[in-house]
Amino acid sequence: MQACEDVLREMDFTFFATGEYGISMAEALPLINNDHFLFLDVRANEEVQYLSFAFAKHIPLAEIPDRLDEIPRDKFIIPFCATSYRAAMCYLYLLSKGYEEVKGLTSGTDSMAAALKPGSLAKIIK
Repeated sequence: MQACEDVLREMDFTFFATGEYGISMAEALPLINNDHFLFLDVRANEEVQYLSFAFAKHIPLAEIPDRLDEIPRDKFIIPFCATSYRAAMCYLYLLSKGYEEVKGLTSGTDSMAAALKPGSLAKIIK
């Protein structure tokens, strides 16, 4: 718990004012096929049954502590969910566990699905 408290102490005005905790959909979209970035879907299994993203690794937020070894430390982790709330919780947890390259997606899965139109998708697939 101390590690979580230490991370929280670093989240001062400048931290939030600069937005260093998050990444926008526009910034994240070009990173989908970049091997250094891992998109981490932290939504519940029930949500993923109806809308899934093939480029993302799915681990429900409640399972993250038990499956932490499945999240590589040598990649930049971008957690996301339906609203960005669970992504923010995952962000804090991963930082408290020593992950250095983490930013939460600041928009939800509806924005992600909308961004993956043929034109945008064609740029990613290249």
